[in-house]
Amino acid sequence: MKHAVMKWSLVAIALLTSGTASADLARRRDAVVEVVQKVSPAVVYIGTEQEVESRFRGRRSPLEEFFGGMGAEPERQRISGLGSGAIIDPTGIIVTNDHVIRGASAIHVILADGRSFDAEVIGSDAANDLAVLKVNAKEPLPIAKLGTSSDLMIGETVIAIGSPFGLSKTVTAGVVSAVGRTFRADNRVYNDFVQTDAAINPGNSGGPLLNVDGEIIGINTAIFGGGAQGIGFAIPADKVRRIVDELTRFGKVRPAWVGIDTADLPPRVARQLGWDRAYGALVTAVEAGSPAAEAGVKRGDVVAELGGSRIQDAEDFDTRVRGYPARSAFPLVLFRDGGLRTVQVTPVEFPARMVEGLAWGRLGLRVKEVRGVLAVASVRPGSVAADIGLEPGDIILRVNNQPVTTHDAFREALLTARRGRSVLLLVRRGRYGYHVTLPFEQEAGYRL
Repeated sequence: MKHAVMKWSLVAIALLTSGTASADLARRRDAVVEVVQKVSPAVVYIGTEQEVESRFRGRRSPLEEFFGGMGAEPERQRISGLGSGAIIDPTGIIVTNDHVIRGASAIHVILADGRSFDAEVIGSDAANDLAVLKVNAKEPLPIAKLGTSSDLMIGETVIAIGSPFGLSKTVTAGVVSAVGRTFRADNRVYNDFVQTDAAINPGNSGGPLLNVDGEIIGINTAIFGGGAQGIGFAIPADKVRRIVDELTRFGKVRPAWVGIDTADLPPRVARQLGWDRAYGALVTAVEAGSPAAEAGVKRGDVVAELGGSRIQDAEDFDTRVRGYPARSAFPLVLFRDGGLRTVQVTPVEFPARMVEGLAWGRLGLRVKEVRGVLAVASVRPGSVAADIGLEPGDIILRVNNQPVTTHDAFREALLTARRGRSVLLLVRRGRYGYHVTLPFEQEAGYRL
């Protein structure tokens, strides 16, 4: 009898303990845990391989010193990289950062369940640091839903999942610290980012930033200080959707044009216009027949907001426009005659005729295709190209480190470079190649 009582007591204790454990687990399974369990299968680890040339560390000849080592004997080295990504379509479409896969000769994707695939690049865009990959699986893959960033609230909880330092399936949580952030890193201006205090380190790049509903509200990037000191950044979901659509449909982001020149707004000019805010960009010119002209933008307007966020200055306006590909409309808030008004602007592809004029008017050269390469056809006397010594017959190999062998490639590279102050060319003359930097001449008529 005593043994029977003891047996039933042990069973009762076990049942009570089991019930308590279940209740405890249910209490601990909060929104963050549910998001992690729901979305983790759609977060992938990305490993890359890249072959680079290195040169022997021997004595360099004067010719090599002058021409950047063109005569040195190269050797091949293989380096590896890592990052994260998110599956956004069951057919195997993956979004990640451009800097994760840039220059890779091979890309490997490892799913949360351990399956491994080789990936192909559907398209990438360095200006917005986004890339789209494709893997071929036999069955539909788990996905993470791409949400919206338009209704983000400062202070709301967000979750980052990725592979920081190669540690896969790592989860960090925090809050939205700010939206619409613009910052400079690696000699490039990045605009309209979501700032978070969720830890984002190297290897997190390309992974999702999620809200408590498990929707992607940003794609993480670790390009600013390695995500140190509680400052991480993510590309907002609405921009991701626009760029991914461009990359999947066209393999690239079509350069957009609205036809506006802007300048910074000095306090004195702002006072004369009646603008009492410490932000905004002044419209200095509008191209006739351009999307901006058709939308009603006028010279003398102050651009106050673009896409729902304030415009700080002319550079901010320029970089923000880059986030909108051709045919993707955005609202522009203008200050004119003491009041605010909103117009809808729809960018179009940059006119090819203007690219030719850009090369001739601001650099002083025309090019032509000759037996599979791009050659200088003519040089305008007195131009920056003439001053630096370019001559007809010189072969242009690269524009800002982008290979160019056709008119189309030259136009695209020049469009990407047009907002800078100069352009870097790799030019071959005879047996030798050398880099030259051409500053853009400041001429009117080449509006964004």
